[in-house]
Amino acid sequence: MRQLPAKDAFIIEGPAGDLEALLEAPADATPTGCAVVCHPHPVHGGAMTNKVTHTLARSFVGAGFATLRFNFRGVGKSTGVFDEGRGEVQDVLSAVAWMRGMAQDLPLWLAGFSFGAAMAIRAAVASPPDGLISIAPAVSRFEVNFDTQPDCPWLILQGDQDELVDIDETIEWLNTLEPGPELEILPGTEHFFHGKLGDLRVAVEAFVRGHLRV
Repeated sequence: MRQLPAKDAFIIEGPAGDLEALLEAPADATPTGCAVVCHPHPVHGGAMTNKVTHTLARSFVGAGFATLRFNFRGVGKSTGVFDEGRGEVQDVLSAVAWMRGMAQDLPLWLAGFSFGAAMAIRAAVASPPDGLISIAPAVSRFEVNFDTQPDCPWLILQGDQDELVDIDETIEWLNTLEPGPELEILPGTEHFFHGKLGDLRVAVEAFVRGHLRV
């Protein structure tokens, strides 16, 4: 893997200009993989510093991955304006391309939370990753239909008390997919995983470690 940038935020090139990003890696080991993590809805305060997005990124680092978070267009120091999910998929693909250039032959995973999960699923169809993690994916609000679904290990993780993304709608959507992803439902958990971030991290790390490419 090429030399990593400093831990401070830096800029990568995106389709609408600058994309502000953060890159983290295991402190005491060479990364065994890499990941790109996508944050929730930009218009509703979503950013790469969101606590669920941060926990998701730290889960990958805990599993031995170098992990890139970035701000979608129009968020933080990223240039551009919100594009209703169209341009945001291109933002994800730009981040993936940058990470592939850095990671060389390491396996690359995609992940996201809420809006970011929907964008990551779309991007995974266009540029297949080695694995996909979708946290409370907002698939009903940002319709995700595809003839070919992501062909990789895929986990959807959601709380049974999610007040923003209806778990029944998620299950209904999953039932249209074949073979479809693995679904893990966390009991007593709402959309932002209050008091459940530790459970989220354990579940993500276990899934990633269980599907590492040998």
